[in-house]
Amino acid sequence: MKTLRLGQSDLFVTPICLGTMTFGEQVDEATSYAILDRSLARGVNFIDTAEMYAVPPRAETFNATEKIIGNWLTKRPGARHKLVIATKVAGPSRGMPWIRGGSADLTPQDIVQACDGSLRRLQTDVIDLYQIHWPVRSVPAFGGIYYQPRDEHGASIHAQLEALGQLVRAGKVRAVGLSNETPYGVHEFVRLAEQHGLPRVVSVQNPYCLVNRSAENALDETLHRLQVSLLAYSPLAFGLLTGKYDAQGLTGADVSDQARLKKFESSRQQRWGRPLALTAAKRYSALARDHGLTPTQLALAFCYTQWRVASTIIGVTSVAQLDEDLDAWGSTLSAELLAAIDAIRWELRDPAQ
Repeated sequence: MKTLRLGQSDLFVTPICLGTMTFGEQVDEATSYAILDRSLARGVNFIDTAEMYAVPPRAETFNATEKIIGNWLTKRPGARHKLVIATKVAGPSRGMPWIRGGSADLTPQDIVQACDGSLRRLQTDVIDLYQIHWPVRSVPAFGGIYYQPRDEHGASIHAQLEALGQLVRAGKVRAVGLSNETPYGVHEFVRLAEQHGLPRVVSVQNPYCLVNRSAENALDETLHRLQVSLLAYSPLAFGLLTGKYDAQGLTGADVSDQARLKKFESSRQQRWGRPLALTAAKRYSALARDHGLTPTQLALAFCYTQWRVASTIIGVTSVAQLDEDLDAWGSTLSAELLAAIDAIRWELRDPAQ
């Protein structure tokens, strides 16, 4: 699998990234090791995690995923130098009092301390890509669709960049990125970095899939013109685009009790559990089958072949799922099929935005 450059950095990553937010909740440590081993053996050099993980977030599993990855690295001498490891500092608490005591801010000191914690848990000397998980500002994220102006008293973008710059100068971080960001946010981070000689963001990690193509509404132009890479998360829409919920819905008797949208009410409460999102997913599943593809193949090939996407983040709960997702690499979508995808989007828009 080829590698590509992230933004203007010296990081070169595979176009598929292993997302690990299931480790420590849906996936135990032994299975996590098996997934990591197979991913590395199949040529994936890019791993993404976060201090907040596992997901759904709970106090009991806070930091669990980074610890599992760190333990795996210590048991696999030589693996670290083959990998680009990305993690994230959580933004303002958003109802999670176990993160910095429920603080509504993300101060420069918070960023530095969080990075030090991630380094300890990952048992590594440097984080290749350090990302802000979500903004301090008021933004429509995690299912919100409208921007709401409000008085804002949190750390400024400039202050956050200065903290990231401190980490880069100290050799703790190689490159910096964003997540769940807007075009405005990306422009400001880049503008202030260039104005003040601070690290320039190299990537933005946002949702992108058949039922959420909101990145195509101006963010894609921003990233293209500023040479910032898109890391697409939830390409299977929390499993919605695998077809497993088509017959009986999100909680049907034929759906495994371990399926994310059945097991976790909090996941259904987000955008992925909307009735119209399920309706759209069923339409895409039928379209895939009509063209000789599985729903998973269609959904992943859509992301894998988009010029907008630098790397697609896949999250799995088994080695079999990992192999299925990796085997979808190389699938092509005809012009006719792409036109049919756009026709469904024109009708149903982005129900999981």
